[in-house]
Amino acid sequence: MMTPESSKELEKHAISGHHVRGNSEYVRLAISDELRAVETETLQPLAESRIKSFRWWMKAFLWCFVIVVLALVLLKWGVPFTFEKILYPIMEWEATAFGRPVLALVLVASLALFPVLFIPSGPSMWLAGMIFGYGLGFVIIMVGTTIGMVLPYLIGLVFRDRIHQWLKRWPKNAAMIMLAGEGSWFHQFQVVALFRVSPFPYTIFNYAVVVTNMRFWPYLCGSIAGMVPEAFIYIYSGRLIRTLADAQYGKQHLTTLEIVYNIISFIVAVVTTIAFTVYAKRTLNELNMAEVNEEAASVSGIGSLEIEKGSH
Repeated sequence: MMTPESSKELEKHAISGHHVRGNSEYVRLAISDELRAVETETLQPLAESRIKSFRWWMKAFLWCFVIVVLALVLLKWGVPFTFEKILYPIMEWEATAFGRPVLALVLVASLALFPVLFIPSGPSMWLAGMIFGYGLGFVIIMVGTTIGMVLPYLIGLVFRDRIHQWLKRWPKNAAMIMLAGEGSWFHQFQVVALFRVSPFPYTIFNYAVVVTNMRFWPYLCGSIAGMVPEAFIYIYSGRLIRTLADAQYGKQHLTTLEIVYNIISFIVAVVTTIAFTVYAKRTLNELNMAEVNEEAASVSGIGSLEIEKGSH
């Protein structure tokens, strides 16, 4: 027969067993909730990355489609229109309106003045290549562009304070330009030559470089060295444009060998231009990073010296 004490003990065991079962169920629920939270945290970034990757590929596909369509439209209608309405009339005009010495002076003047006015001088370089070829065309381009690089430099010296205030709006570009004025004569020469080859707008660089410690002679020599590859590329492209224009209007018949040569040389010119640009941009970034690391190291060295002095 069950006594009152034993019945109370059974009730206590039953209550404690109920609490244990409740606690264990609560623990299982808490663990499952935590697992779900962890799974959600891990799966959500994966889903977001997949969505971003899908969007990126869609944008890339759309851009490629648009570029292909524009290229086809340009080849079908743009190139013939440019040859017929612009290039061929210009070539006929230069052959009849001016003598070659006068035309050479006109091209030199345009190459010298266009950078001062922030006007691209590429068309003048194309004309120099089309009309005068590699020899005299190269001389015309180098003389004109050299004057066009010196004049903005001298004008910028007069407005140095205003240019410095203007560059504060673009600190990243200003830091790249300030890199040109650092270091030795050869370092300045190297950086200026790389700027000429890089996609950085050289018309802006001509004025902005005056706010640095850049000396005139490394600026001039580096600018001339950096313009040599660009001059040959413009002369080549100008000669190619003239060859295609003559072939279009029956003045010259291209043989199969000439067509193959023009295609291969065009590909080589494009690859060379891209290689020069990528190399210049990468080298400038490396020089910029090296400069930043040196400044950080000098700052950390000064901080450690101050800490040592404070400890003593």
